[in-house]
Formats: sequence, structure tokens, C-alpha cells
Amino acid sequence: MDVRFFLNERIKFVRQFYDTASTPYLLRKHQIEAEEEPYIPPYSEDGEPPFLKEWLEADESLHVLAYLCVSMLAAALHLYFKEWERQSRCQIGESLRKKLFKKGWFPGYRALFSQLFEIKFETAPINYALLEEVVLARNCIEHPPSITNLRTQYTDKDIKKLRHPFFVDEQESSLFSDMDENEKLWFISPTLHISNEQLVTAISEVERFSCWFEVEIETQIYRRYNAQQVNKPDRK
Repeated sequence: MDVRFFLNERIKFVRQFYDTASTPYLLRKHQIEAEEEPYIPPYSEDGEPPFLKEWLEADESLHVLAYLCVSMLAAALHLYFKEWERQSRCQIGESLRKKLFKKGWFPGYRALFSQLFEIKFETAPINYALLEEVVLARNCIEHPPSITNLRTQYTDKDIKKLRHPFFVDEQESSLFSDMDENEKLWFISPTLHISNEQLVTAISEVERFSCWFEVEIETQIYRRYNAQQVNKPDRK
């Protein structure tokens, strides 16, 4: 099976899904802000911006859509690793698996392929912190802290691990930049914010990783196969 082909197919779907589904919400926000039909502001003397409810609904919808796409991206990366584990036919005991995957499946698979196939992940030009945050973001999205808000937040545990999270908006990030490291842990938990640009960056990093990993794993698998063929006893 061409594992990377199917990963790319999933990534293509995520891209087109976001682009297609976000269009009506982006259009609505633009029409409201530009005061275009059908959002021509009526005469009013109150201080509330016209069509505020409609604008907020569109904005919230874009955030939820981005949440869904990042969750799909993390799931695709997980399935990619699982399929390569199956195809490589690597055999490990349950006790070793528990040890390797103690901190989660992403560092677990890095440890597994590093140990069994001597793949040097540390030499790759990859932003592993961003890939790990994609996985962490999915966990935050799947386990929201409150029923009162459609958006979710990083936990203190997440902040201790990330220190400088990628999926935050610029305004909130600037507030955190003025705090020292200890204040960040107790003052406020940042909202998980995923813009179109941040989603595109995360997708591109998964693609870069798969391009690099594909060469490494295939090289190691074929090397092992050739070594086995050479060492096979001659039955003639």
C-alpha cells in the first residue's frame, strides 16, 4: 500500500473541506463589515453594532470548523503511523509498547521507529513541536472544559509542556509575551485559536514530515529485506 498517497488524500480532503465550508461564513462577515446586502444597517440609536449576532455566529462557526479540521489532521497522522507499523511488520512486546507509548502515541511512534529501525528523527528539518501541538490540540478539542463555550482552552499542564503555544491568536499571544514564565502558569489559560493561516501551516508541516519519513522508513525496510535475502540459506 502507498501509505503516503492515502495520507495526502486525507490532507487534500481537509483542505477542500475547510475552503468550501468556510466560504459562506467568511462572506457573511465581509458583508456585515462592509455593510453590503443583505446586511445594510437599519437606522438605530443604540450603541450595539448592527448584525452583531450574525457576525459572532459566523466567527464562531469558523473556529469550530478549524477545530474539526485539526482533529482530522491529527487522526490522519495517527493512522499514517499505524499503517507504517503494520507494513514494517515490527514486533514488540506489550511491556515495551507500554514503555514507548507512555507519553502518548506521537512520541511513542518516534521512539518505536527510532529503536527498531534506527531512524534519526533528531536530524530531520521538522518542527516536531508543531506536530505535537496538533495532537495536543485534538485532545483539547475532544475534551472541552465547559458546556458554556464552543471554544476550548489549553490547560495548565499543556502550557507547562508547550510554553509558547502555536494555536493562539495574536492579541492573546501579545498579552502572554508581557508575562514571565511563572505567571503564564496561573494567570489565565489561553484559548485554542486556529486561524486559516495556522491550519495551513500545520498541514504543510505534516506533509513535510511524511515526505522525509517516507524515504527513511522505506530505506530501512528495504535494507533489512535485502540483508535477509543475502543471509538466506541456499537450499540447492
